[in-house]
This record gives sequence, structure tokens and C-alpha cells, in this order.
Amino acid sequence: VGERTMERHAHPGEFLRYAWLNVMGMLGLSCYILADTFFIARALGADGLAALNLALPVYSLVHGSGLMLGVGGATRYSIFRGQGLPPGEERTFSHTLDLALALAGVCLCAGLFLSPAITALLGGRGAVGEMTRIYLQVILLFSPAFLLNDILLCYVRNDGSPRLAMAAMLTGSASNVLLDYLFLFPLGMGIFGAVLATGLAALISIAVLSPRLLRRPRPFRWVRERRSGAMYLDLLALGVPSLVTEASSGIVIMAFNTIFLRLEGNTSVAAYGVVANLSLVVSAIFTGLAQGGQPIISRAWGGGDFLRVRHTGAWACAAALVLSALLFSLLFLFASPIAALFNSQGDPALQRIAVEGIRLYFIGLPFVGLNTVLVMYFTSTQRPAPAQLLSLCRGFFLLLPSAVLLALAWGIPGVWLSYPLTEALVTLLALFLRPGLLPLGKKR
Repeated sequence: VGERTMERHAHPGEFLRYAWLNVMGMLGLSCYILADTFFIARALGADGLAALNLALPVYSLVHGSGLMLGVGGATRYSIFRGQGLPPGEERTFSHTLDLALALAGVCLCAGLFLSPAITALLGGRGAVGEMTRIYLQVILLFSPAFLLNDILLCYVRNDGSPRLAMAAMLTGSASNVLLDYLFLFPLGMGIFGAVLATGLAALISIAVLSPRLLRRPRPFRWVRERRSGAMYLDLLALGVPSLVTEASSGIVIMAFNTIFLRLEGNTSVAAYGVVANLSLVVSAIFTGLAQGGQPIISRAWGGGDFLRVRHTGAWACAAALVLSALLFSLLFLFASPIAALFNSQGDPALQRIAVEGIRLYFIGLPFVGLNTVLVMYFTSTQRPAPAQLLSLCRGFFLLLPSAVLLALAWGIPGVWLSYPLTEALVTLLALFLRPGLLPLGKKR
């Protein structure tokens, strides 16, 4: 990136348009799993809810891999656009598809041959274990659709079409809700119906995006040319923070499941399933906000407009704080009715643990919002190292030790509080790394 700066005035309108459309779209996308949670809880009870929660790490890993390729590739794509280099756009998309094909092959093999072993590793036993196996096997077999959908959503958004990306995500989500109801209740297909609905929803989203692939000029096409190992590594480096964020949520779910099983058995695991799925929705909202700023920041960075880079980052941070205050207020006030929605059998222990969890776990929302935005900011400005460090601290280095230590000290309340504590510490670390958009950052 050159050292020139473009002094045109930066307007918040473009950011707000991208952010609003992307938040709505990601909210719809997150409802894939939330709809599964609601309908499975109603149709299959606590066992179905526990099975879904055990299988969530696999979904998080597949979705995280799609985001890794989509965010990494689309970030480099936008930087090439800012630099005015169209050939680089086609090369980037081609390299992204190559990586997606390789990952899809790995996932398909795992779905065909390793589903029982993965289920045992996740702790699935008996009837719960069989439902877990079915859910994760179908998720893995639909992995090509999930990967392609995530990639296309990121590229379409970065190509200046956030409205189409939102339409695809919302259409897929609405389809998932309708198919969930149809497969679980009138057709009585059980856990297979729930996961089939999720896979078909991804295909429907791709169908909505497909006309954009046929429009001319077509930067989204696979081209035959010599491949670059350096570009593969560059795309992965830019996308790894997104993978770490998603994959770590799966690892955290596994670890928390183990802790809750030891503390209060399957009932606490089911209660944690409610909190974990709400957390996925909240994280998706903040991810949508961050990804709304990413195309603007990456293009401005590629074009040397560092003023617009800083302004957009600052607006994203401010929006994250406003959203976190609103979300926490709603979750705290309506914790009991929210928990009751997923407690179809009226289990008082499940209700008590879930309500306590909602009110303690989500205290950290302001820090969650800021951290999500700052990780994306570092990635968008070609600084993957601090983004990767923050993501690893959020998911592994700080959260897991905190959960174990606080569980030993305070039991279940300690496990809930480990999440806000970790996110607060990561925010302090992010500010220490000087993102360049706050007063203490280095101006470029």
C-alpha cells in the first residue's frame, strides 16, 4: 500500500447501509441453528436439545472454514479493487474456490466414514448419541453447500451488493424455518428432518446469489492459470481469524459441555444449549456489523484513503456499543420467557440454570462487540497477526482456563462469568495492540 492519502470526506451513510443490511442478513443466517433449537426442543425434548448442542462444534467448524475462505478472499479482492487491479480479482476468486474444493473433500470423507468416531469424541451416548451422529453426518455431507454459500455471500457483499447478500441470507433462513416445521411436525422426520432443512436452506441461498455469477463483467469466475502458493497462504492468513472465532466457539461448547456434565449432568447441558445458541445469534449480529465495515475499510486501505479507514472503524466500534446495550437489555429483561421457549417439558432445573446463564453470560456483550469489530479491522487493514492473536485469546488461551478455574471456585455461576471476564481482558489487549482508529492509535 502506498503512502498517499486521499482527503475526500468520509460519510457514515455508506457504512450504515452496509452494516444494517449485513446485520439483518447475518441475523437471518444465525436463525438456521436457532430455528433448529426451537423446533427440536418442541419435537424431541431435552434429549434432542442435548444432541444438537453436542453436534454444534462440527457446524461451527464447517461454517468457520467457509468464513475463513470467504473473508480472506473477499478482503484481498476488495484491496485489489481499491488498487484498480481487475486481474487480481479473478485470481483471488479462483484461488478461493481451489481451497474450498479441498476442504469440501475432507468434510465429505469425514461425513461418510468418521461420523460414529466423531460422535463418540463429542461425548454422545445412547439415544442422544445416535441423534448427534445423524445431525453431524448430514452437516458434513452438506459441507460443499455451506462453504460455497459463505464464500459467495462475502464476495457479493464486497462487490458492492450488500442488499443481494442480505436477501440470500434472509431467504435461506426463512426457508429453514418453514422446512424445519414441515419436516419435524407434519412429516415427523426427527433430527434428520431438522438438519436436512438446514442443508437445503444453504442451497436455496446459493440459488438467490447465482444470478450475480452470470452478470457481466464477471469477476466471480474460475480461471485457468498458474496458481500461487503465496496467494493461497495470503488468503488463509487473512481468513484465519474468522475460522478461529467460529471454530473456537465449537471447542468452547465442547469444553463447557464437559464442565456442565460434571457439575449437574444432562439438564445443565441442555440449559447451556439454550445459552450457546443465543450466543451464536448475538455473535452473528456483531459479525454482521464487522463485515459491514470490512468492504469499505479494505477498499479504502487498498486505495490509500486512511482517513476513511479510521472513520469507518470508529463508527463500527460505536455501533457495536449501542447494539450491545440494546441486546443485553432485552436478554436480561426477557431471560425467563426466552428460556421457557426452549423448555418444552417445563423442567424447573433447566429453567433456573438457563435464566441464570442468560443474565450472567451476556454481561460481556460490550466487549464482545468491540472485539469482533477490532479483529475484522486488523484483518481488513492487512494485519492478520494481531487479529489471529485476539481470536485465539478469545477462544482458547483465556476462555478455557478461566472457565475451569471459575468453575472450581464458584460452580455454574463461575462458568457463566468466565465469558465476560475473557472478553474484557481481550478488549484491553486489543487496545494495547493499537488498532489505529482510537485516539491512542498511530495515525497513518
